Amino acid sequence: MVGTPLGNPGDLSPRARACLEQADIVLAEDTKREGLACARWGVEVRRFVSYHDHNEKEKAAAVLELLREGKNIALISDAGMPVLADPGYVVIRACREANLPVSVIPGPCAPVTALAGSGIPPQPFVFFGFLPRKRSDQESVLAPYAAIPATLVFFERKDRLEETLKNALALLGPREGCIARELTKTHEEYLRFRLENLPDLSGLLGEVTVILGPPEGNARSSREEVLAIIDEEHPLGGAPRAVARRVQSRVRGWTTGEIYALISGRK
Repeated sequence: MVGTPLGNPGDLSPRARACLEQADIVLAEDTKREGLACARWGVEVRRFVSYHDHNEKEKAAAVLELLREGKNIALISDAGMPVLADPGYVVIRACREANLPVSVIPGPCAPVTALAGSGIPPQPFVFFGFLPRKRSDQESVLAPYAAIPATLVFFERKDRLEETLKNALALLGPREGCIARELTKTHEEYLRFRLENLPDLSGLLGEVTVILGPPEGNARSSREEVLAIIDEEHPLGGAPRAVARRVQSRVRGWTTGEIYALISGRK
């Protein structure tokens, strides 16, 4: 498993270069893209094989068979360390279970790079990869961390970033944040902000790494506070789900589903 540059070709280590050139096969998410990347790095790869989210389960058995035949196989992602938010976990786990040797050649890693440069408390931290797209699924992921003293790290796409951060404010409460973009590249930028006072995000492009600091004070609304707001919202009418959504926008650290359960339990 080989860590590759996030953008700056100078970050490819000598050991990573040697591994890629000596490998019989290099597993890559996008063989065309990684072929161009290797050309920029001056790395000559013998053979690429496609290995991505949609085929990793079916390819794992074939990879293990090649390893048993004595083939030397390298695994890379589009950028940074494989497995963390990219394909690779399935085949690495299969290798471990089959007692086949696995070596990790460490290299650039976007979440760790962003965390280190953010100026936000680095430990403990939780890394989510990409958050789910649906608000309800984001609630399920983020709400449990409203009162847990940990920094949160995740990837997000530009077109969903503002909505996701607004959801995070509703779920997690006020806290500091940082958006890291173009890491290791010419236009690298760390954009510091507070969740309750978002900056202009219209000029951002592509994917970014988001760092959200730990909770400040009592971030999760108490059960009594939630029940009191339910009492305020209920006379305004609407189905229980609609009431739950209105209540959720006024509290911290509660999902709509949890509030709906409270409402249903009081009938």
